[in-house]
Amino acid sequence: MPEEVILQSRNLSKRFGDFTAVDRVDYQLRRGEVAGIIGPNGAGKSTFFNLLTGLFPPTEGTVTYRGTDITAQGAHKRVALGLIRTFQLVSVFDSLSVLDNLVLAAVHFRPESRGLLWRFLGNPHAPAVVDNCRAALETVGLAQKLNLPASELSYGDKRKLEIALALALRPQVLLLDEPFAGLSEVEITEVLDLIHRLKEEFTLVIIEHKITRILGLVTRLSVMHEGRLIADGPPDSVLCDETVRRVYWGEVTCPAPELPRGA
Repeated sequence: MPEEVILQSRNLSKRFGDFTAVDRVDYQLRRGEVAGIIGPNGAGKSTFFNLLTGLFPPTEGTVTYRGTDITAQGAHKRVALGLIRTFQLVSVFDSLSVLDNLVLAAVHFRPESRGLLWRFLGNPHAPAVVDNCRAALETVGLAQKLNLPASELSYGDKRKLEIALALALRPQVLLLDEPFAGLSEVEITEVLDLIHRLKEEFTLVIIEHKITRILGLVTRLSVMHEGRLIADGPPDSVLCDETVRRVYWGEVTCPAPELPRGA
């Protein structure tokens, strides 16, 4: 029996003035999937993520989560539902310790922390919060560095820290926006190994510009170009799609002898 559709967009569009960044995208994500979204720079991938996670309101179209329309809900409410994302550019607080980065995120999104009384009397380092954050750091391999200032981490470890931040928020769906951007080959291998472990536990959507990074990871591949979804399906079939091959390689024959280096 097919897994439930956990996240869906219909006719989803985003226009900035005369520019259409996302153009009438219909998309379905099933529980337990490891889905990849690829496309050239400027294809609309990150904007699409922003629409799914509530950072941008759509110009038109809808987003549903577990069958409920969440189009009007902001990012904070979607985080509470379990829709958690990372960003292409690493975003952590360098002045805080590794652990306190997670504690700050976890506390910020707890429903009880929004009340004025909690802000004065609440304990951000409550055992349950800290234990959850330590577990996230253990998962990404940073447990031994929890007391270090984040500024002392390598860029690769900062990427792991950002993923730990997402894990501390207890995701149901984890959306990773170019998780290998800016990393060395060694760091890419480490983060790729981490994502392989995460796919056993979470529904994943991964944006990536370089196809070869995710081919052995994803079970489904979608391609965006000029704001539109031009192909969607099993990776091998998608990479043989005539339109996809023309967009990426300027040719339509398949299979190609080898993917271009860095593609």
